[in-house]
Amino acid sequence: MLTLASDFGSPYPAAMKGVICSRTDAQLVDIAHDLPRQNPRAAAFWLRETIPWFPPAVHLAVVDPGVGTDRRAVAVRVSDHAIIAPDNGLARPVARRLRETTAATDTATAEPAIEAFEIITDDPASSTFHGRDVFAPAAADIHATGVDAMADLGRLSRIDLDSCVDIEFPTPTVADGTIHGEVLVVDDFGNVITNVPGEELAGVETVEVDGASVPVVETFDRVDRGEKLVTVGSHGYVECDVNHGRGEEIFGLAVGDDVRLSIDR
Repeated sequence: MLTLASDFGSPYPAAMKGVICSRTDAQLVDIAHDLPRQNPRAAAFWLRETIPWFPPAVHLAVVDPGVGTDRRAVAVRVSDHAIIAPDNGLARPVARRLRETTAATDTATAEPAIEAFEIITDDPASSTFHGRDVFAPAAADIHATGVDAMADLGRLSRIDLDSCVDIEFPTPTVADGTIHGEVLVVDDFGNVITNVPGEELAGVETVEVDGASVPVVETFDRVDRGEKLVTVGSHGYVECDVNHGRGEEIFGLAVGDDVRLSIDR
């Protein structure tokens, strides 16, 4: 299996698929091609939340505002998974999650190592479409050769993982019953996903969001249509949502905004 994710929309992913199909017989699976555009941090969040659900695969991920610059192209291996991406932080959060999930499902072995390689390329045909000219060929060759044999590929040069750009998601602070968090992403439903772990609201029935009282519920239908709610999403983080509405509009929140949750226990 070879998965693809990007912020390319259409029709650019088709060109990447054409390159891959001309070099290997991979089963191609699209994760998304509407990831937040030119936003590696938001894209890294979604990759971290989706890729670990896949069986062993090669994962091609391209959200690349630095295309054509001297940023590196990298391939990161975790157990039977390989992530091919620009060196802008996309690969490392999902690599950590893959390491955690692999160790959790195979308790007989230690956490697998994360290996990093630079993808060595000649001058690509285009300075603006490395998804087609750099990343797709590398992903196809890794798939054809096998993830276990990545180190033997001539186009890959081993590098120190710590030399790769990383993305660390901010940690909320808690003091005197108030949680100071941040909006990580807003999904297509308008749900505002924060960096506040869901366990912070365990046993809480209402919470003040930036000064406004909002019910804490498990499902959307616990409030009337158009009403605000706070819940814990499938990713385990606190969301600020609206039943049959868009949370980012009603709460007035956007990606990167600070959010203050006050709890009266």
